[in-house]
Amino acid sequence: MKNWLRKIFGTKKTVDNSKPTDRPPRPADWNLTIDDLIKEMNEGKRKLVEQPYIDWAREYELSTIPKDYRFPRTGDLYESNIDQEIDFMTAWAAPFTGGGKGKILKGERIWIPEQTDEKCIGAYADPVDYSQLEQRMVSETDRSADKYGGFYFHVKTVDLNEKFRLVDTDFKKERHK
Repeated sequence: MKNWLRKIFGTKKTVDNSKPTDRPPRPADWNLTIDDLIKEMNEGKRKLVEQPYIDWAREYELSTIPKDYRFPRTGDLYESNIDQEIDFMTAWAAPFTGGGKGKILKGERIWIPEQTDEKCIGAYADPVDYSQLEQRMVSETDRSADKYGGFYFHVKTVDLNEKFRLVDTDFKKERHK
C-alpha cells in the first residue's frame, strides 16, 4: 500500500508503468487534486481513481505550490509551529494499510527518511519521538496486533512550508522497524 501511495503522491512513474509521453496531456481546465478525486470516489461519483487522472491531479497540485516553497528532501527535520491534526498511516504485514487522525503538538518533530523526487506534492515522514507519538495516535488494539508494522505520516509540501519549520537538512535517525 505504501508503494501505491508513493506512486500517487510523488513518483515520476505512473501506476500503469506507461511513460508520461504515452498518456494524454492534462486538460487546460483541469483543477482537481488527488483529494478531490478520492472524495468523488467516496461519494460514488467515480468507481476508481485511475491513470491519467492521478497524473493530472499531481501535476495540477504541483502547479499550485508557490515558487518560493522548499520541496522536502531526505534528511530534512521539521518542527511543528502549531498544535495540528495530522493524518497517519499504519503499516501491516498484510495487504492492508490503516490509519487515522492524530494531533501533533507545537514543537514536536518529524523527519523525511527518504525522498527521491526533486519536486513532490508531499513526502513520507516519521516522528522523531516515535514511541510517544505512536502511543498517543495509534490504538492499543493496532499496536498490539501480530501483523502491525508501525506508523508514519504523509505530509503535503505546502503544509511543511506553512505549518512546520525546517530545523535541519542532514538529520539521521534509524527508522523504526
